[in-house]
Amino acid sequence: MSNLKISNQFAKSFINSSEFQDEVTLSEKARQTLLSGNGEGSEFLGWLDLPSKITKDELLRIHSAAETIQSHSQYLVVVGIGGSYLGARAVIEALTPEFLGSESPKKSVKILYAGHHLDADYHVRLLAFLENKEFSVNVISKSGTTTEPAIAFRLLLSLLERKYGKDKIRNRVFATTDKSKGALKQLASEYNFPTFEIPDDVGGRYSVFTAVGLLPIAAAGFSISKLLEGATKMQSDLQDKNNTINNLANTYAAHRNYFYKRGKKIEILVSYSPKLQYLQEWWKQLFGESEGKNNKGLFPACVQFTTDLHSMGQYIQEGERSLIETIIKIETPRQDLYLTEKSDDNDGLNYLAGKKLSEVNENAMKGTCIAHMEGGVPLFEISISALNEENIGSLLYFFEFVCGISGYSLGVNPFDQPGVEDYKNNMFALLGKKGFEKRRDEILKHL
Repeated sequence: MSNLKISNQFAKSFINSSEFQDEVTLSEKARQTLLSGNGEGSEFLGWLDLPSKITKDELLRIHSAAETIQSHSQYLVVVGIGGSYLGARAVIEALTPEFLGSESPKKSVKILYAGHHLDADYHVRLLAFLENKEFSVNVISKSGTTTEPAIAFRLLLSLLERKYGKDKIRNRVFATTDKSKGALKQLASEYNFPTFEIPDDVGGRYSVFTAVGLLPIAAAGFSISKLLEGATKMQSDLQDKNNTINNLANTYAAHRNYFYKRGKKIEILVSYSPKLQYLQEWWKQLFGESEGKNNKGLFPACVQFTTDLHSMGQYIQEGERSLIETIIKIETPRQDLYLTEKSDDNDGLNYLAGKKLSEVNENAMKGTCIAHMEGGVPLFEISISALNEENIGSLLYFFEFVCGISGYSLGVNPFDQPGVEDYKNNMFALLGKKGFEKRRDEILKHL
């Protein structure tokens, strides 16, 4: 049993209970479609049982590779875009101390990222930084031809060859790619790089519990066993045949679709901890790429409170009423501070003397929830007891499962992304890639 909790105390005043139960029933039908494998995109359901079915041999290989990286590198550059890096980054950023010190894992390397955009300044600075550093690369791509990571990897591979020599980089490059085909697989075979498989039946945004996510997380020094343990508990809960009406995934999916059908168009994922920024970014891709089809779907957006209350707070409170909020709440911080009294009280904070900083943050959250609810924004809470590997594993799997249910309830295929190809084809045409000449002539009319 996972320790994730949900609450609709700040949404129930907007809900007609009988109509909401209709949505819960629809979510259960979608859950059965998901579990039966009879829905659209069923060839990409390998993620459903990943947490519980990953083999001991695969985990040993991942741990061994992580130890190799840690033994000779200060830095690991993770090369990937979208689901190829966001899941790992979500976990790593959530667990890594902002100020490295005694809290840092004893065996770890610092994780850097490349191939997630095309900014020249960033890549110039990255290569210059690595010039005198000991580093390894984990390149993640099913095909090896996705533009952003392919360019970044070409640049990094050139640096590695110049720095160490082509014959001495075998244990500095780890390729996570297709089992048997593709440009990256071919290159890995040529150089004899260690490889890890991206399963054919797992899409990128659902791949965090494969080597795509697990190798960088392990190299960063965190327990992938505990991460998988949390995900496995959540998998068991959500797939339980007897857990229908009270199924947490059904409840959240029903909440989203209930308000979507009643004119809400934007879902804001809210966190009161900056540690969750990249988990929010991962969530944004998961739901945006899964549901944004056929002119449907809630637009997923993220805010960090209380920071964004001083920038977006006005709009959320009094702007167009097209919003719902989902809050990720961490019940217990890792560490805390007590606020003390000052004799002059120039800052007017003596009323907080003796209170914990976490208590101030908690009451800021409660006050904001009430204000937004009174301003016409329904809010839904998802709580975890603490920020650790097991709870993050539970949360990631929970969102993946909800996304499958919610997509099917919406009437779209949650596991494809046909619209992503449009910008790529235009870019290829503008850059003069062979085979895109006709498309180039068409788009030049717009420029």
